[in-house]
Formats: sequence, C-alpha cells, structure tokens
Amino acid sequence: MYIHVFIFSVFILYVFSVVASDLMDPMFFLTENVVEEDTSGELSVGELLTRANRDLTPEADEPTLMGDIAMPSEKNADPCTATGCLWQKYSDGNIWVPYVIANHFSSREVAIIQRGLDSFAETTCIRFFQRQNERDYLSIESRSGCYSYVGRQGNAQTVSLARQGCLYHSTVQHELLHALGFNHEQTRSDRDNHIHVYWENIIDDMKYNFDKIATLNQGTPYDYNSVMQYERYAFSKNNRPTMVPFPDSNVSFGEATQMSKNDIDRLNRLYDQCLI
Repeated sequence: MYIHVFIFSVFILYVFSVVASDLMDPMFFLTENVVEEDTSGELSVGELLTRANRDLTPEADEPTLMGDIAMPSEKNADPCTATGCLWQKYSDGNIWVPYVIANHFSSREVAIIQRGLDSFAETTCIRFFQRQNERDYLSIESRSGCYSYVGRQGNAQTVSLARQGCLYHSTVQHELLHALGFNHEQTRSDRDNHIHVYWENIIDDMKYNFDKIATLNQGTPYDYNSVMQYERYAFSKNNRPTMVPFPDSNVSFGEATQMSKNDIDRLNRLYDQCLI
C-alpha cells in the first residue's frame, strides 16, 4: 500500500511539474489564445485580411500601407515585375527565395507559416528556404496586421503575419504571392470586363484598393476564385456590395481559401515559364 501511495505521489508531482513548466513559458498563454487556423468553416482570404487589418495603427518603423500592400516611399503603386523585382531563377530551373521566421511565433504558429511556404513547392517552381547569408530575403514577422511588399525589394523585406488575425493558410499564401510580384485580382487591368465596382459603397479612404493597375496577367483569365481576389463586400461602408461579378452576378466570388489553378499557372508563367 505504501508503495502505491508513493507511486501516486510521484505521478502527481510529475504532472504538477509539467503544468508549472508550461505556465512559466511566456508563450503558453499566447499560444493557446492566438493560434488562428481552423480549417472548418474558414473565412475567405478577403474577409480574413479585411478583419485583421481593420482600424490598425502601424508602428513608426512600418511602411505606408495600401490595404495589405506595403509601399516603399520612393515607389508608386505601378507593377514592378516589368522593371526587375522578380526573385532569381537558378540553374536548376527553380526560384529560390530565402526567408527568416521571427522567433516570437510559437511552434504551432510556425507550422502554419511553414505549411504555406511549403505549399508553393507542390505546384510551382518557387522554393522557399531558410536564409543563411543571402542579402535579399523575406523577414516574416508579427507586425501590425497582414501585409507585404510587391515583388523583390532588396535586403530584408518584411512580410507581416500578425499573430492575431493573419495565421491562416490562405493569408500566408496571399502575402507570399504579393512578395513574389502579384497585386490583387480586382486591380487587374481588365477587371471592368468581369466585375462592376460600386464606388458609392466603398469607405472613402479605402477606394485606392480598387484602382486599376497595368498588371501583367500572363495570358490567364480573370479569376473569381483567385486567392488574390477580395470578397464582394470588401471595404463596404453600408453593408452593400462593393464588387459584383457579371454577366452572372451569382457566381462564386472572392471565396478562396487557397491558391487557384490560375494563381499557380500565372506564377509559373511570370517566372519565365518555369515548370515542375
């Protein structure tokens, strides 16, 4: 009997020590409360980004934002892919993009980010790898909301995936596509042939999110299911649609939770017809 009591006491002490160890970890409470991804009933990427970036006040050292696109002060919103902002293609035919993930993410949060990074290797020639001493690289951090620069900028380049609101597979893919050189689908040069923008329903200081850009569409059709397409109520000031597709207004629109076939095709075409 004494042996049983002794064993039980040791077990209780062990359990207490494990719990105490977790509680001493400063990431314990954050990990439990912040990890976002839930693949059941996931919101569209546009809804997630709108929610995560609502009413944010960027830090002084953060860039000017246009929605979730970071704007270098010396550049405008024109596409950069025609003027040298693509990542380097190597002799093996792949595009190798270095990255660093900040150490303030928990292991489960890193797993969500890593899943997004690795997903590109499954269907494209993009290969994200952990930086060693490369000059140009993506610095994945939890800053003010979700945002990225468009294309390769040079040196350390922030991709913000805030722990509160941005840790979803679709959001990771969306911001990485910005970093690879892509703008939003609704800003495509041919968008007026596929969607109607209701300017009167858009929040006044958010209308720039709907300005058309002379995008390089890589011969792919307008894609209502692109992970770069915002949903139909994005930036609405009156709960009315800001975008409606036509001729079929009921078509599935802005509901992507991962890259579409067109996203994949245009990415491979942008990077010199690279294939896997």
